Amino acid sequence: MSGTDISLKVEERTVVGKGVRQLRRDGMTPAVIHDHGKASHHIMAPSIAIDKVYQSAGKHHPVNLTLGTKKFMALIKDVAFEPRKHTITHLVFNAISAKEKQQTEVPVHLSEDIPAEKAGYLVIRQLDAVEIEALPKDLIDEIVLDASSLAEIGDKLTVADISVPTGVTILTAADHPIAVVEETKAQMSEEDEVEAEAADVPSENGGEAPAEGEKTEEAK
Repeated sequence: MSGTDISLKVEERTVVGKGVRQLRRDGMTPAVIHDHGKASHHIMAPSIAIDKVYQSAGKHHPVNLTLGTKKFMALIKDVAFEPRKHTITHLVFNAISAKEKQQTEVPVHLSEDIPAEKAGYLVIRQLDAVEIEALPKDLIDEIVLDASSLAEIGDKLTVADISVPTGVTILTAADHPIAVVEETKAQMSEEDEVEAEAADVPSENGGEAPAEGEKTEEAK
């Protein structure tokens, strides 16, 4: 977890259903806080502030919410977007306890230096995030995986290659592939052409030399 605390001041919301459309027009985004089996809190906050919080916290960094005199530590559980403008239309926060381990997904990034890409090969990403478990104070924002071992066709990285700080447990299966090196379509086409040309090359004797002791038609 990064050392930056992310905070958001929210307001109680009485408007629900179709009435939230006007809230959005007024620059507010509706949300809800689910609180450990207790009654949920319907809330709202300025859309600009909501956007900044989501960009900073994603679904893996705790957010400190202030609702009047109440304070909550929460993770963003679900986000709804307007399909055309891709603006946030609703957020769901899950209140969490600082003493309880939480399960969440964190993004996995490959280091920028990938020998296979420099060699012209294709690096296929098969996993962009892994599920982890940790106390809120130990949650991490991202995982950067050293990709220097991706050099030749067939080289791959799996979840087992990830190292995480003490206190963090990876729940995703260890054998799940993250990235693998493959040939590009152009390279495969070139190989097919080379093989086809090699198959068409005639032998030194024109392809069908007469068997030993046999006479050709001309010699008869």
